[in-house]
Amino acid sequence: MDRQKSVSGEAVKANKERASGVFPYPASILDIDLGNMKIEKKTIKNDVYRLYPGGSALGAYILNRDLQPGTDPLSPDNIMAFCVSPLVGLPVAGANRMSITAKSPLTGAIGDSQAGGFFPMQIKANGWDAVVIRGRASFPVYIHIDGDKAEIRDASKIWGMVTGEAQKAIKAELGEEIEIAQIGPAGENLVRFACVLNMSNRANGRSGMGAVMGSKNLKAIAIRKKRALKPHDENGFHKFAKKISSDMENSKMYMALRQDGTDRGLSWINRQGYLPTRNWTSGYMGEEAENITGRELTKKLLIRRDTCFACPVRCKRVVEVPGKVDPIYGGPEYESVAALGAYCGVTDMEDIARANQLCNMYGMDTISCGATIAFAMECYEKGIIGRDETGGMELEFGDSNVLLQLIDMIANREGFGDLLAKGSKSMSEEIGKGSKQFLTTVKGQEMPAHMPQWKAALGLIYAVNPFGADHQSSSHDHSLCADEDSSIRTNLAKIGVHKGYCDFTSLEYEKVRFAFNTQCFVSAVDALCLCQFIAGCSHQILGPSEIAELCRLGIGWDTSVYELMLIGERRINTMRHFNSKEGFSRADDKLPGKIYKGLSGGPSEGAKLDEHEIERAKDFYYELAGWDIETGNPTKASLRRLSIEK
Repeated sequence: MDRQKSVSGEAVKANKERASGVFPYPASILDIDLGNMKIEKKTIKNDVYRLYPGGSALGAYILNRDLQPGTDPLSPDNIMAFCVSPLVGLPVAGANRMSITAKSPLTGAIGDSQAGGFFPMQIKANGWDAVVIRGRASFPVYIHIDGDKAEIRDASKIWGMVTGEAQKAIKAELGEEIEIAQIGPAGENLVRFACVLNMSNRANGRSGMGAVMGSKNLKAIAIRKKRALKPHDENGFHKFAKKISSDMENSKMYMALRQDGTDRGLSWINRQGYLPTRNWTSGYMGEEAENITGRELTKKLLIRRDTCFACPVRCKRVVEVPGKVDPIYGGPEYESVAALGAYCGVTDMEDIARANQLCNMYGMDTISCGATIAFAMECYEKGIIGRDETGGMELEFGDSNVLLQLIDMIANREGFGDLLAKGSKSMSEEIGKGSKQFLTTVKGQEMPAHMPQWKAALGLIYAVNPFGADHQSSSHDHSLCADEDSSIRTNLAKIGVHKGYCDFTSLEYEKVRFAFNTQCFVSAVDALCLCQFIAGCSHQILGPSEIAELCRLGIGWDTSVYELMLIGERRINTMRHFNSKEGFSRADDKLPGKIYKGLSGGPSEGAKLDEHEIERAKDFYYELAGWDIETGNPTKASLRRLSIEK
């Protein structure tokens, strides 16, 4: 079999033409069948592309159209869609994201994961709106893309390498002017929460996309660096982009994000009593939490601040501990510090940074990895499992040596790590003995470090979200506490949210409307592949009106907030429709039992949600969404209203 196949076409030429034209235009898809070693250029008509203009909206459309229900997520028949949007690659802060969509091996539902960096803009700069992967290669391969040419290359020599080593090897072969998205040994070994990394530190982390890539014998996609796209209205766009950058430089929030990263708020969250600690048994870590804050990381470990394409914020951490932590693997974000630290009771920042590095080396989602280890620790503490099951290890909260050892074992599927590699839900089903009560999963995906006991509307979104618990699928409850005349309340009003609430635990009808409306708009932000620190419907500097203006100036798309809301709603419904064909229903929109038991210790002692209130809020939500209240799935009328086929 020929080990190198290529495709030639007019992708780059077409991209130049449409950069000076008007959206919508046909989407250019690089479609690669690894089983048949076949590479084709395909298109999606412009009227369809306007309905699904990128990101996981486009990915969900492709899966809903092409993937047979009941497909094993780790079989050759699963489909991976790496999707950007028409805005990606424009020289403005925030237009730098990419979604990977496939059927998830962690949940069995649709999988979705986003990442930033520089790889996403290079997909677009090379002339492609999506790269779709089908089939399974008969040997390890990687894909090389250079404009309208692509080839499948032998990756046997780099199979088994950790991400930093593989990145060096690919660049030695192809040259330095390459951006690489790849899996590590965890993806090769089909760890169900394996992720895909670019730059060896920007992760498409959630829902096991790395395992899908590994199941296809695909080690990496390497793409040749090209210049950024030219905007439709160059003068107007550059004035717009300059103002955005200036406003960010003058913003206390963005400068705090630059100074101490996403972990800057951990201390405050802990003092409120809502830092998930010791597998979510408590929301309070005590004074030891001060050891793992963003400020502490900045003071002790930070060597520089990194960024994504065209962004002046530089929120990405680069840390170093000589002989222990290599800067190539970046540094831990808030979610990673919480999951690998607080969830497991670990309070040493150097050890957390090392754990984060191991996850990036091996290619594993830090949230699911830390949460699965924390689940095992509580099972051990409660006597559900013992040293016989762990191979002699004592899984005690706070033991960073155990944390680091288990990460190694999970990635390599060794000993007890092989069981943890399946994720905590599958692990619980296998060991039984009442372990289900210790889970922190929704649809099989472990929860991120924002507690529904504090943010009830966010908890509702955790429950109903198509791909499991996700903290970036809606605005958080505290947005409603903003002053009447604030930009936050102005942005919310533009998407139909007019009433404020400072009761975070409220789930009355208008609070559910806030959850639904912000979910729809944030869904559109994801479809457009915009960074949610920059673009959104609450505190972000690119609010709803500014995003519509970005579309007009950047790609000549005269859109509206109304159309953007419909795009977001369509994305959610397409994903939900996909799940319904896989047998998912209202019964799967379920928060873990821990949420309904009182927290222990600190300011949040006894805090919990009421299960009946959540069920009532789900009724409200389904009514707003136009879904069947009994099944929780979109009705035919809703699918027709949103032009969703199949």
